[in-house]
Amino acid sequence: MKSIWFIVLLLFSLFSVSAQRSSIKITGKVVESQNQHPIAFATISVNDKNSKKPITGTISSENGSFQLKTEARHFYIEISFMGFKSQTLTNFNIKKGNINLKTIILEEDQQTLDEVVVRAERSQLEFKLDKRVFNVGSDLSSTGASALEVLNNIPSVTVNIEGEISLRGSQGVQILINGKPSVLASAEGNALGSITADMIEKVEVITNPSAKFDAEGTSGILNIIIKKSEKRGLNGSATLNVGNPRSNSFGLSLNKRTEKFNLFSQLGFGIRTYPSDYETINRDLTTQSTVSSYGSSAFDEKFGNILIGSDYYFNEKNVVTLSASYAYEVEDQEAYARFMETDGSNTLLNEWIRSELTEATNPKLRYELQFKRDFERHKDQSLLFSALGSSFRKDQFSDFNNITIIGNRDDALQKTRTDYKLEDYTFKLDYTHPFLEQYTLEIGSQYVINGVTNDFTVEDFIDGKWISNPDLTNIFNFNQNVLGLYTTAAYEGKKWGIKLGARLENTALKTVLETTNEHNRKNYNNVFPSGHTSYKISDNFSLQAGFSKRIRRPRLRELNPFSNIRNNFNISTGNPDLNPEYTDSYEITSINKIGKVSLNFTVYNRYTTDVVERITRFENNVSISRPENVGSNTVTGFEANGKLIPTKWWTINGDFNFNYFNRKGDFESQVFDFKGNQWSASLSTKFKLPAEFELEITGNYRSKYQTIQSEISDNIFADLGVRKKIFKGKTILNLSIRDVFASRIDQTTTTQPNFFLYNKRQRGRFISFGISYGFGKGEAMEFSGRRR
Repeated sequence: MKSIWFIVLLLFSLFSVSAQRSSIKITGKVVESQNQHPIAFATISVNDKNSKKPITGTISSENGSFQLKTEARHFYIEISFMGFKSQTLTNFNIKKGNINLKTIILEEDQQTLDEVVVRAERSQLEFKLDKRVFNVGSDLSSTGASALEVLNNIPSVTVNIEGEISLRGSQGVQILINGKPSVLASAEGNALGSITADMIEKVEVITNPSAKFDAEGTSGILNIIIKKSEKRGLNGSATLNVGNPRSNSFGLSLNKRTEKFNLFSQLGFGIRTYPSDYETINRDLTTQSTVSSYGSSAFDEKFGNILIGSDYYFNEKNVVTLSASYAYEVEDQEAYARFMETDGSNTLLNEWIRSELTEATNPKLRYELQFKRDFERHKDQSLLFSALGSSFRKDQFSDFNNITIIGNRDDALQKTRTDYKLEDYTFKLDYTHPFLEQYTLEIGSQYVINGVTNDFTVEDFIDGKWISNPDLTNIFNFNQNVLGLYTTAAYEGKKWGIKLGARLENTALKTVLETTNEHNRKNYNNVFPSGHTSYKISDNFSLQAGFSKRIRRPRLRELNPFSNIRNNFNISTGNPDLNPEYTDSYEITSINKIGKVSLNFTVYNRYTTDVVERITRFENNVSISRPENVGSNTVTGFEANGKLIPTKWWTINGDFNFNYFNRKGDFESQVFDFKGNQWSASLSTKFKLPAEFELEITGNYRSKYQTIQSEISDNIFADLGVRKKIFKGKTILNLSIRDVFASRIDQTTTTQPNFFLYNKRQRGRFISFGISYGFGKGEAMEFSGRRR
């Protein structure tokens, strides 16, 4: 009998425990405030009242409804979605194990200020202790564009027609992909062209990097963050772009998130055409003889790329990432130029046509292993190790043909062959240790290995045979290893913060010209200090200041002594004996919010030694330019960024940059001391129109400025974009026109005592149309997803 009572008591106890742990069902619907439209994929989170940690959660369906269950008893509910103000619910009624939240209305978050963050619904500008973050996913004029064209839309950044990137008017910018060097960020072979605008989530602009970053790049760092969604379940998007001149591409992004794995992949392919018109004048001021040319070229690029990777979460604190990407480009270029030679009395002596046919293939491979460990002691304590390898190869063949029209010049045939191989390896170890709540210590190391081989041959067709030109043929080998060690210490209080650091780097460089047996070795050690501070005077006004010492090591293109023979009268070569540039950089920034206006002002100063400038020599109407170390340059500048949101349907962004420079130096007994200034401005405005249309117009201006020997002309151009959302934002249509008035013309004039040079180049107007579709839990183009 006792046994029976014991069993009954045990069953009753189990039933009581089960009843106590019965789950609570939570239901409701999420809509937006303006038109009461349902919000799909809003995040509903059930959080513990004491620890504030999430217990469970879900996302809303296509019609905004949701339901979930929890066994917890002490909790609150949070509903959030990107671009809307979150709602936190602490008071709700539980009836028979159910909580019916009915309809939750979320209001648009037009502008919030959190740790000096200025946001709008579409674009984003975030100021951190040592960098600025620009969300470029909403640039309407970027449809079908490459990464270079996206960078050109970012304040403080300019990209010229040759693809050279400047920050605040100065070159020497280091490009990173997801915080690390990458073959896709290489300046060689238009590598950034394989990254399209729809692949980019944001760009970090670091004008004064801390010691944690590689010291390379005197003007700063641009870090391109590639999209990688981590939303649970299957999600993705597809993008199709067409354009004129031809700019056709297709991109597909797929992500699958489970409890342990995040699988991510991207596939893209396309074809682009870059037409250009150019004009040159070479004049000997002693004899007044002149060689001039005008012509056009069409550069066709077919490309394909694939990225596959996976994050594996051992547990909440340990994750390993393995990824690999492969890109392949096929390049074809046709060029045509008419040359004319006149004497001092402007009498035509010779006229001929020079044509070019170039073919090249560029395979690129990148692979990476990364391990990150977080610690229980503090949420920001972490250990990160990464190993990155990449390779790039270019096999290029060019045929040149000179056909005489007037005069006694002989017809001529030339051809070149380039066999180029590059391999890079980067190993990084970073440890972050917060302590005493407001302090953080960072230590780390980095080892970078660069190796390049360039086999270059020029042949002339003489007496029915191809004869190698020994003056222009050689094998160039380049090897550079950089070892870096760094430490930083930071204090961040409620109003004031400071971060100090130092980086030690050793550089070992070796170049060899095999055919002529020319060797060059350099080995040097450098210490690069840095310091950053910020002070929050009020919720609407903050100050930031920083300094750093930087280095700009000579680029391969500057070291490689081979000549470009596209125009035999304007030859560009490299210099294996170049030394690096060193820059001391200082800046102070104020961040202001006045009503609907956000204003940011920066005063900066840069002092650079061993400045690399191209020096041009002139003989027999042939100009030969070669980079040399020429003295120092002091730049003092002012930059202003502003954003105004007069109404919900109108946004205005502006950027202005002015700098004054003082050049001092001499080369081969010629003094190059001069002073000058340059300035640039951009203004963009965006309108929300009826029927979910958006219109964006951007104007840019860059003033003329002086270099060691030349003057660069001013430049003005405008871009336009129109966007239309359909199917509740799952599909987006885009139309963009870049350089609307075809006014973006690059002109360089060189006037010296004994010669005059003029170079002009223009690419013209680009029109693109794109359609993007998001499926699964993905969205078209704009939504970056919930991130870990």
